[in-house]
Amino acid sequence: MQNARDVLTPENLTMLQLIADTGSFAAAARELQLVPSALTYRVRQIEDALDVLLFDRSSRQAHPTEAGAELLREGARLLADVDSVANHVRRVATGWEPQLTISVDQIISTPTMLELGQAFFDIKPTPPTRLKLTDGILSGTLECLTSGRADLAIGVAVDTPSIAGLQSAPLGSLKFVFVVAPHHPLAQLPEPLSDATLRVHRVIAVADSASRSNVTMGILPGQDVMTVDSMSAKIQAQLRGMGAGFLPEPMVRSYVNAGHLVVKAVQRPQRTVRLSYVWGRGMQRAPGQALQWWLAQLKSEATQRSLLENHHHF
Repeated sequence: MQNARDVLTPENLTMLQLIADTGSFAAAARELQLVPSALTYRVRQIEDALDVLLFDRSSRQAHPTEAGAELLREGARLLADVDSVANHVRRVATGWEPQLTISVDQIISTPTMLELGQAFFDIKPTPPTRLKLTDGILSGTLECLTSGRADLAIGVAVDTPSIAGLQSAPLGSLKFVFVVAPHHPLAQLPEPLSDATLRVHRVIAVADSASRSNVTMGILPGQDVMTVDSMSAKIQAQLRGMGAGFLPEPMVRSYVNAGHLVVKAVQRPQRTVRLSYVWGRGMQRAPGQALQWWLAQLKSEATQRSLLENHHHF
């Protein structure tokens, strides 16, 4: 006896739908150019495999049973899925990647990344490419690309290593400011704050997301450190006065304007970080259609500015 997988073929599902549409085994057989007995035999094979009765044969009309109607509903969905897979494969064959993974440093604007993602999904016809955005910090943003886990890295703040085929372009510069909560001891001290003064106060640091790195920024020798694994956690810790530290100015602008954080001048040079976006992963082949679209967006100065500045809080 055949099992469910043997009988639930697109051909059989189409045949069952035709029987329901015509209301007659004989009419469906004529359309399919089959003798009625052959069509009836095929329906019985399906019923035996599923152990259900699909059509009520007590009247002249072929009415689907409750189980038959459910199979027709699910069958229509399966046929639509088959068509969708076929269309997806055809579009992939035109140069669209099945998946595009983007490593995004946490200093990059999430709202702007989501706006770009929405614009990508709004392309007509809709790209077959699945989109995956992953978080990165410091050298971890680039490591996602060089290890093959991402196709594009946005917000790379470290020097791009010399890897064949790896390409980069400037994204812009990001100013970092030293901020503390208003109730933190450093908030009341005269400026500029010296390294000797800073050293006796805890600093909040974000750990590098690279698998083999302990890179952190702005920590003085001998300074007490609390390490967190995200920029949002660092901001929250500093808002609570648990420590001090440098943060990207656009990310804390609203908190500073609201008086929840205070910018303090320090004696050490002002920190401005040059950022880039990197792609290639050592591959020699040309970028796919999805990567080409993202690279075209990243060339826009307005987009670059928004990626660095647009940190409004929901």
